[in-house]
Amino acid sequence: IFCQMPYRLFCLLMAAVGIKAQQTPSINDLHAECLGNVIRLSVAPLFEEVDAVFNDTQIINLTPGLATQCGFSFKFDPMGNAMFFASLQNCFSQHMVSDDKMFSLVMQFRLPGNHMTEDPVYRVGKTCSYTPWTSREILCDRNYMEDGAKQCAFIDNLFNSCFHFLRQAVASGYKMTVVFSPSKKVMNVDEVQRKGYAIANTPTRLVLRSPHNAEETYLQNVAGVPMRVLSTSTFFEQKWLVTRVDATAVCPTPEAVVFTPEVITWYMPKHIDPLFSSDAFTMLEVYMGIDAKRLDTEEMAARNYSVLVTEAHIIVEIPVGAVGGYFKSHIQDDQYFVTYTIEPMLELLWIEEVAHEDTSYKVLFPITTPPMARPPQVRNYTVPEQAVFVLELGTFNLDVELLNITFPTMVLTVAECNARGFNVQEQRSPDNTLKTFRMEVPFSDPVVRRAEQGVSTFTLQLIYGLVVFPEYAPFSHSAVVDAVLLDIVPPSVTGNCDQENFHITVDYRNQGPFFVVLVGQRLLNHELAQQYLTEGNGDFTITLPFSSPDAVFESVHSSSVRSRLDVALLNPYNNMTIKYFSLACSFLKTLTECFSNGTMTALAVKVESAPGLNPGQLTLSDPACGPTYSNDRFAYFHFTVNSCGTTRKFINNVMLYENEISLPDELEVKLNATVSSEEEYQLKVSCYYVANTTRTLAFLTRPWDHKPFVETGTGRLMVRMRLAQDASYNTFHQEEDYPVVRYLRQPLHFEVELTTSSDPKVALVLDHCWATLNEDRDSRPRWNLIINGCENPGDPYRVVFHPVVADARVHFPPHVKRFEVYMFAFAEDAVEPGGQVFVHCDVGICDASSPSGGPCSGQCVNQDNPKRGWSCFMLFRPWQTITELIASLSLNRTTTCQRPL
Repeated sequence: IFCQMPYRLFCLLMAAVGIKAQQTPSINDLHAECLGNVIRLSVAPLFEEVDAVFNDTQIINLTPGLATQCGFSFKFDPMGNAMFFASLQNCFSQHMVSDDKMFSLVMQFRLPGNHMTEDPVYRVGKTCSYTPWTSREILCDRNYMEDGAKQCAFIDNLFNSCFHFLRQAVASGYKMTVVFSPSKKVMNVDEVQRKGYAIANTPTRLVLRSPHNAEETYLQNVAGVPMRVLSTSTFFEQKWLVTRVDATAVCPTPEAVVFTPEVITWYMPKHIDPLFSSDAFTMLEVYMGIDAKRLDTEEMAARNYSVLVTEAHIIVEIPVGAVGGYFKSHIQDDQYFVTYTIEPMLELLWIEEVAHEDTSYKVLFPITTPPMARPPQVRNYTVPEQAVFVLELGTFNLDVELLNITFPTMVLTVAECNARGFNVQEQRSPDNTLKTFRMEVPFSDPVVRRAEQGVSTFTLQLIYGLVVFPEYAPFSHSAVVDAVLLDIVPPSVTGNCDQENFHITVDYRNQGPFFVVLVGQRLLNHELAQQYLTEGNGDFTITLPFSSPDAVFESVHSSSVRSRLDVALLNPYNNMTIKYFSLACSFLKTLTECFSNGTMTALAVKVESAPGLNPGQLTLSDPACGPTYSNDRFAYFHFTVNSCGTTRKFINNVMLYENEISLPDELEVKLNATVSSEEEYQLKVSCYYVANTTRTLAFLTRPWDHKPFVETGTGRLMVRMRLAQDASYNTFHQEEDYPVVRYLRQPLHFEVELTTSSDPKVALVLDHCWATLNEDRDSRPRWNLIINGCENPGDPYRVVFHPVVADARVHFPPHVKRFEVYMFAFAEDAVEPGGQVFVHCDVGICDASSPSGGPCSGQCVNQDNPKRGWSCFMLFRPWQTITELIASLSLNRTTTCQRPL
């Protein structure tokens, strides 16, 4: 039985073909692969201990020596995963055909039990094809070196193949003698086997196998690299006939590797002298792999591996910690060290020009770095307002576990620490390769020592007891942490309201802002702080509008809204609440407006008691009358007093019109079914009109400043809006260009043109331009760009108007207006810009011959005079989107306006 300790993952039993397993279930965690002249079996840690059995008529114990002689090796990682490697020419391979092209290997893994035949057996088999064989096949594995040669040097020509000769030689009683070089030591076959070597024949090849450090191996310096060499000649003798078969195996030694803390460098000689008969050779192939499997160029680049072929060497470089290897923990003198292990592979193929013989050379070369000191560190995050030590111990590999913690008065296991309220947790790195141990110890616990001399000093002494698995190697780490506390004053929170905003002030005195702030349901991050926060000396103030999404509406009345803002100060380490504050205020707002033309408007808001309400589903008394505009918090209604189920009644000299905003009955049932409250959503709106009243209006008359230009007939005026590619306004984006990519604060150059008129007396003026988040020009939110022909004075980046002069394209400059807008994003879209922002414009067509100072004298010349005197006023609705990343424009949209000519 071959058991590799301390892992104890599985033991191997060898047997020849013939035994039938009682059970052969399949398990996905046994996976066999053909990798050239090697079979690799991967075994996940399914069981604490597993036996691997080869079918045969007789059980053969696979000792480490027999594994070396027969061509098997194993490797284990710290997580218990195992890899099993077998040479195709191993002792137990079955040759499917006589020309060494197909090999079959069958293994059975079983759980240990009272008797082998009673144990459940897991069968795995693999048949591999390997062609073409080269003249020599040299394999260097972790515990053996192997040379498989197909050529024989004959003294005579009695046999026409090496295989026939070997078979006849054995059958006829030939004397077999092995001579080792350079010692010239002679052994017979039995002695060779007793020494741990193996000499065997396949149908076409003679195989020599030896442990790396066998007695007859020797070191040879090849191009400055120490190599282990085994060289033999095997003689077959019978009377007058002697046949000799030569075999040589050469493998690298650990001295071929150079380490730095960051990189592993492995040097392989390019010309391996003991294997060459001359210096004339051609290197045909060089491949690198991991765990016997080749890697392609992309995989090597992704892992930062490199292979460099020079005149003398093949140099492999692997970063310490790269994918494909693993870290292992070690303890020396109670100090923590780590090593990094990886098993690269090199495959070489060359041909010798004189002998015309090709050689395949494969090395499976496990590399482990020297131990690297990684002293653990204790990081102490004292949280004064919670009166608690927060300690983090790390960083460790995953094979380290925390067993107990020793305090001055007691030793507690991890479970006992958690029962005491210390909240010991294991935290993993994002890539799941490292871990730390986190613990919270309250100042009030008896394990903490307290001293008072004007200030309060808290001291915690502890010793972490840890262990490395699977060796159960114990080690410890000591730590002493202190906290000196001044006269701590907890932070205070106060607040008040004006007619529009909440004002919340947080006073943290001289302790520093050791907390995070939760406003409503959102953490006060950097972006929100820039928008809402004002810093003071030892305090800060948060100012939020009453309609902010971070506030909630508690109730709605005819002339006011009661809104509430919740603020919490949280411990950043455990999210425990340090301070909670809630401020509710009534804001005087006109939610219902009554107009003298019999029109009513009403604003409904989503209240806290109806969290599942969708305002867009609200209706007036007539279910067919929904909101004109809605979002997730508001619904806006616009209707006349003689529609939508509005009722009327007279009270003395007053007419009262009433309506009700609510959910349709079927939606109300669904809403109540999803929330605990049975409260219905109902909002009554009403308007009062005096039935009998007289109003006096005064007016003055004055003559016209000028007579309007009038000609007989009618015509069509066409207007288009385009986005220029730059400030020259010479080239414009075409329909297929959209959406056009722009970044925040980049300029956009627009041109609005009257396209079909050649009348020099007609002028075009931009009246209003604004932006929305969707195509509906009446939607909200809205941002004004141009107001009454002028730039919006409240815009921090105002619209810039560009003059228009006649050129080859523009024949009538009054027909064209050009303006520049800087890219912007709505506040509603600022968290993740990327939606669409539509721009709408109202333009005016008027008489260009109007007196100086009139509405057509130029853009933004009479902003304060509301009289425009348009001969024709029309609505122009091209749109564009403006966000941080995307700008799109609908081109060539035209609007028709009829006017006298």
